[in-house]
Amino acid sequence: MIPVFEPWLPDNARRYVLDCVESGWISSLGEYVPRFERAFSRFCGTAHGVATTNGTTAIHLALAVLGVGPEDEVLVPDLTFVATANAVRYTGATPVLVDVTPDTWGMDPARAREKLTPRAKAILPVHLYGHPVDMDPILELARRHGLWVVEDAAEAHGARYKGRPVGSLGHLGCFSFYGNKIVTTGEGGMVVTNDPALAEQLAFLRDHAMDGKRRYYHPAVGFNYRMTNIQAAIGCAQLEAIDEILARRRRIAEAYARGLAGIPDLALQPRADWAEPVCWMVSVLVEEAFGLDRAEVITGLRERGADSRPFFVPLHDLPPYRDEGSYPVAEALGRKGINLPSGNRLTPEQIELVCHALRELASR
Repeated sequence: MIPVFEPWLPDNARRYVLDCVESGWISSLGEYVPRFERAFSRFCGTAHGVATTNGTTAIHLALAVLGVGPEDEVLVPDLTFVATANAVRYTGATPVLVDVTPDTWGMDPARAREKLTPRAKAILPVHLYGHPVDMDPILELARRHGLWVVEDAAEAHGARYKGRPVGSLGHLGCFSFYGNKIVTTGEGGMVVTNDPALAEQLAFLRDHAMDGKRRYYHPAVGFNYRMTNIQAAIGCAQLEAIDEILARRRRIAEAYARGLAGIPDLALQPRADWAEPVCWMVSVLVEEAFGLDRAEVITGLRERGADSRPFFVPLHDLPPYRDEGSYPVAEALGRKGINLPSGNRLTPEQIELVCHALRELASR
């Protein structure tokens, strides 16, 4: 069975992990955590990086340092992984759902403007499946209304918006290093920023809000969101091979584009002229005229040896975030979308098998 995603680790990952084990530096202390933070922030074009336990805690930590709390609202796209909205709830704030656009699958700036109220404090756009959001209108909306912008770039390591790396565009950018991400540490996350005061506060709250000059003195309520040295060691190894990893992503996307070309009523994720996506997941939409519904296509692929998965369920359809508002684009994408095998270890032969399977299903 061809998996949806399978991590690829360069050879030096083993050496760095063994170095942690043999030196005894296996928890959050050790040289690899700050080394990974410096390397990843440079990769993102930002001045500072603060590593965390995962992408969800990265978003929670980012919102916490901005003072987001129970009286506030945070604008969130309706089509995203549930962690985006959950992190808002962790602060006590209210996630306000915004429909997405059909050309980026990211937050619709026009719909975001309609959802603003005096309680709005931040906007949390998501670069879904590796394609950047159209950020300029969102940044202008935030500037005009005095709002913070926190990018959820969990799925978009290396993607660029008008030549600029995602994660560096808002006040804070948040990444995930889960096992199926482009850069992985097994679990793990990172918040990046150009603001030194925010970076200092991020590091402070991440470590139980311990006073840097007085041990075991905690002047605020903090969190235990520290990344381990072993995780960071794996991340350092991955970043040393990042050009090769991103080249693999491009080759995978190009191979699928060739292999699926001409299949009627099966549409790949669109790409905006200003975007340099990284194709975290190769995503297709099964249109109604295809003849089989999304569930039948997933079953048909599995019968032919390829795993796949449906798109995220739109937030407004989940019990904790049930909303009777209108989200037609997110609803249609959530109903029709499939993520195909997309891992860094995917071979041309495996891609050919998936494309052949889809052509067979289309002929039915």
